[in-house]
Amino acid sequence: MTQFPTVRLRRTRQNEKLRGLVRETRLAVDQLIYPLFIAEGIHEAHEIASMPGIAQWPLEQLGREAERIANLGIPAVLLFGIPNEKDEVGSQAYDSQGIIQKAIRLLKSVNP
Repeated sequence: MTQFPTVRLRRTRQNEKLRGLVRETRLAVDQLIYPLFIAEGIHEAHEIASMPGIAQWPLEQLGREAERIANLGIPAVLLFGIPNEKDEVGSQAYDSQGIIQKAIRLLKSVNP
């Protein structure tokens, strides 16, 4: 007769983070990430037709929208910048005055 192993390899259950990866699928508001599209050169929000409920936001209205998202219980946003001018190397991505960099500074000041 074989003996039951004395060491049971359950490394996927060692800590809460690993257990969270292998547990039953559950979806809750605190797991969501809200997409925010920030556009330069606009003065009011423009609805995105292919994404109901999602809009392109001007930088001036971003703080108010971020507060609304936080009040819904959504803990994170994913920023998509839409600059006025694009070039072949994507220089707006690393420009300190780029639309995303401005948006991050604004969001940190509104909701640190």
